[in-house]
Parts: sequence; structure tokens; C-alpha cells
Amino acid sequence: MTFVVTEACIQCKYTDCVTVCPMDCFLEGPNFLVINPDECIDCSICVPECPVGAIVADTDLAPAQMHFLELNRDLSRNRQWTRISHAKAPLPEHEKWAGVTDKLGLLQR
Repeated sequence: MTFVVTEACIQCKYTDCVTVCPMDCFLEGPNFLVINPDECIDCSICVPECPVGAIVADTDLAPAQMHFLELNRDLSRNRQWTRISHAKAPLPEHEKWAGVTDKLGLLQR
């Protein structure tokens, strides 16, 4: 099992989760975070830290969100994405985007 960052993170990029991760397995892209599934130790400490509920166990992914497991794996290997372990301010319009669904088309790689 691993934890997966899902669509709710797109355009928000809250970073509360990264400060509690004992393995520093979060990586940051322009408008999204991912968890490296090969480094995640399944501790679940990050889950309650996300104010939009974007982090889910891979076993609890909704069928419409299953592709985020592979997306986290692929983007965590992207050399342009950087490891993040300290909180940053969320994206400027995070409040506007927090409740929006169907944001995959907005993901910047």
C-alpha cells in the first residue's frame, strides 16, 4: 500500500502534508504535489494534514481516480519536479479551486 495525491490538489498545492512526512517523499510541480510510491512507508501521517482531502490510500482510490497512482509514480520520476519538505504558501487562487472537481486538464507537468 502507498498513499496517493489526487485531483483535489491541482491548482491548490497545500503543503501542510510535506512537513510531517518522515520520509520526505513528496515532490513538487508547478501546480500539484505527488508522493513517490517507492519511498512512501504507508504511515498515513500526511492524510489528515491536507485541508482538501487530496491524499488517499491507493486501496481507497475511487475508480475515477485510479489513474492518479500511476501519475504519482510517473511524476515522482520527473527530474524537473523537486523534493519538498518545508511548507510553502498555497497557490494564489487556492480557495477558488479547493472545491472544484475535474481539474486533471489543468495539471502542469
